[in-house]
Amino acid sequence: MNFKKFLFVGAALMSVSFFAACSDDENEPQNPPVEEPDEPNGDDPEGPVSLEDQWNNTNTVTWPVDTIINLTNHYTVPEGKTLIIKEGVQIIASTAGVGANHVPVEFTVNGNLYCEGTEEKPVRFSIPEADRTEANIFAGLWGGIVASETCGEMLIDHTIIEYTGGQVVEGSPAATSGVYTAGDDAYPQITTNNINGKYVITNSILRNGWSDGIYLMGGEAIIMNNVFAANGFDGAEAVNVKAGCKVDIAGNVMFSPNTNGLKLSSSGQSENRAQALVQAYNNTIINAGWRRDGEKGGCIYVEKNILANVFNNLMVNCKFRAMTPSFDIPNDPEEGYDDDSVIDYNYYASGNQASDIVWDGEDESGVAYAWQGYNYEHEDYNVGVVDVHSVIATENDLKDPQFVGFDINGVGLTDYVYNDAWDFHLQAGSPALTGACDGTEAFAAPYFSTTGLTVNGETYTSPAVAAHYGAYGE
Repeated sequence: MNFKKFLFVGAALMSVSFFAACSDDENEPQNPPVEEPDEPNGDDPEGPVSLEDQWNNTNTVTWPVDTIINLTNHYTVPEGKTLIIKEGVQIIASTAGVGANHVPVEFTVNGNLYCEGTEEKPVRFSIPEADRTEANIFAGLWGGIVASETCGEMLIDHTIIEYTGGQVVEGSPAATSGVYTAGDDAYPQITTNNINGKYVITNSILRNGWSDGIYLMGGEAIIMNNVFAANGFDGAEAVNVKAGCKVDIAGNVMFSPNTNGLKLSSSGQSENRAQALVQAYNNTIINAGWRRDGEKGGCIYVEKNILANVFNNLMVNCKFRAMTPSFDIPNDPEEGYDDDSVIDYNYYASGNQASDIVWDGEDESGVAYAWQGYNYEHEDYNVGVVDVHSVIATENDLKDPQFVGFDINGVGLTDYVYNDAWDFHLQAGSPALTGACDGTEAFAAPYFSTTGLTVNGETYTSPAVAAHYGAYGE
């Protein structure tokens, strides 16, 4: 990443404390409930328990159901230790930042993190409720979750992560540790950096961030059944994968990523960081690429020696088709993608509306309609190899997938505010229900559908390949 954005947010720095929600008034802080004597979150007659002190003489800390955690400083799960976050917990990061330089609050995981939300009571990483406005969608008001090279396991289940993307500056923990560069990078909602780590991100919502939704620089991961919305202000993707990763990405909805839903690259490959391996299937990507200038991006971008099989995805109103830059230089970590990759059997649908931003001029496409971008003579379209069997809309055949509750002609191409009432299931008789791979093809096998990934003693398996396009069938 190379983002240039400095955020200066003024407010007083407060002390860090640990509060539990009160059933009568959730805004009135109370001490955590009394736990068993050997639990770290026991009753404290002196007042609220310091977040740092919770780690004294224990390897596991649990934040109980419906607790409110106010972060006015950076928070770290120490190496070799485990934090369990139960359903309904709210982690609220101060928008004032830390110290005189207002360094964005960072949630660093050097040990293990298990977010155990439920559909009824998700875990929530956010900012104060008054600041959760449309105007702040891309304000980058805190630093997100950074899983370092010592983070062994992480589960993000039924969790909302929002309003991230603060600028990495001098004094940011991620700059000090070398994960990111001060002045050049902005925080994604989730970062991973351990090539031996195991990560499961499922049933969650990652929205309203100045940078990427997920930035994977290492580890084995399952990313399934999530909703991504409004990821990236003037660059960035919903999911961004680099070398040292082996990942299944399936069943996700990605609405209005600035550049791509999927940026898949083996950038950083070396003796210590293996070639990136990705299976990306049955995802629905909508409105990708329109807020990004130039001819880069638009739904899927595959480069730099990654071995990526990308199939059965449903792209709706995206700016371009799947791109494979430098495809004439295969199997080179600095240039082309691995030519054993299969990027095919995808469905590209278009509405009939034009973008309200059309980028014209040198190195600009002038593309105004999705169908136009799909059929554009792009230098990064590997014609005859990529999307040979894909369904691609044209001006006279827009390939409406017939969603149950989303009008592909009624939402602006540059819109980025997600509507929870939308339903991306397919109507009976939808053309997107047929023609996809059935999962028996050799290239189509997910990495973790059989063996799974074991996190916190539980084995999670990737979804089976569904013989329809997109995240949801009927």
